[in-house]
Amino acid sequence: MPNVLTAAQPFPVTEVDDLSGGKITLGRPKSHGWQLVIVYRGIHCPICRQYLTDLEPKLPDYADLGVEVVAVSADTEAKARKTVADLDITVPIGFGLTPVQMAAMGLYISDPRSPQETDRPFAEPGLFLINPEGNLHMVDVSNAPYLRPDVVTLPKRLKFVFDNDYPIRGTHEA
Repeated sequence: MPNVLTAAQPFPVTEVDDLSGGKITLGRPKSHGWQLVIVYRGIHCPICRQYLTDLEPKLPDYADLGVEVVAVSADTEAKARKTVADLDITVPIGFGLTPVQMAAMGLYISDPRSPQETDRPFAEPGLFLINPEGNLHMVDVSNAPYLRPDVVTLPKRLKFVFDNDYPIRGTHEA
């Protein structure tokens, strides 16, 4: 069972390597007040590849809302570079997410079914919206690639959240 992150609590700040030779700090955006962290399974996942392709034309919509978007996986640097080249995408890509980091983020972790799939444990999908205070405003984690928020319609929904000062939901503990 993964660690469950609680809405409104600080997001576990996590550093990962990026393709520019620097770092992406998940939970602390570089340029905007809000950060959307998209965890994808890796280059081996055709659904993730389509998800990143669908995201690409919507990046300006997220930027207009003041939301920095980053994507991250457990892939190696070579696989992350191939993902960017194959898909012709510009979203900042972090790579080398470790099982310890995945667990801290409350992600489900899977082992590869074969060496042809990938060569290491990988995270199942996750989406985290972190507010300017560094707290988890919205979260969606899945144990399979088929269930995840629609990144094409999400900017309109986030605009509603921002325009209406919509509160963090799901803070009541059972």
